[in-house]
Amino acid sequence: MKIIQTKLDFMQYSPTVKVVFYRNVVVKITDNPRFPTPDVSMLEASAAVDALEKAIIAASDGGRTSISVMHDQEKLTDTVFRNLTAYVDRMAAGDESTILSSGFHCSKQPIYSPKAILTMIDGAHSGSVKFIGKAIPNAGAYHYQMCKGSIPLTEDGWILCGVSTSASFELSGLEVMCLYYFRIAAITPDGLTDYSEPVSKVIV
Repeated sequence: MKIIQTKLDFMQYSPTVKVVFYRNVVVKITDNPRFPTPDVSMLEASAAVDALEKAIIAASDGGRTSISVMHDQEKLTDTVFRNLTAYVDRMAAGDESTILSSGFHCSKQPIYSPKAILTMIDGAHSGSVKFIGKAIPNAGAYHYQMCKGSIPLTEDGWILCGVSTSASFELSGLEVMCLYYFRIAAITPDGLTDYSEPVSKVIV
């Protein structure tokens, strides 16, 4: 049986969701007697989240440079909180309640995490498509991702194109007669599920 540890599911969250998640972790660890001397100070962690939020706002103009800066800051902030998970694991020594008190999720063994199933159909208008996913029990929301032309070699190549509380979602503004790939994942109490197998679709 594996020791319960912190779950790195937050690494798959969108930047905006990470800001909310990371701020909650800072609140939970600050003055928590179970974590008296974090490897990363809460001032440093909070500053990293502030920097990410600022970069997200700057990237909202769609400029390539600002988007690149946002992704660079996202990686830096992720590193800060990955380092915090190592500290939490060390202090918790497999205790589930201690891990949960930090704001991180824990990797219970075993956990059944059903993979989302996705079908793509034409949308209501030219240049649009509709995601039709199989609903996942206890899912609070769904993440929709896409890529254009070919399946990327790394996770960074996938673009978050929507977040919805429904397993169905319509996306517009796509380039007609171009090949896209789409996938879906659900956010459950155990964290983000695995993404579905990519589904290809030529936009009409």
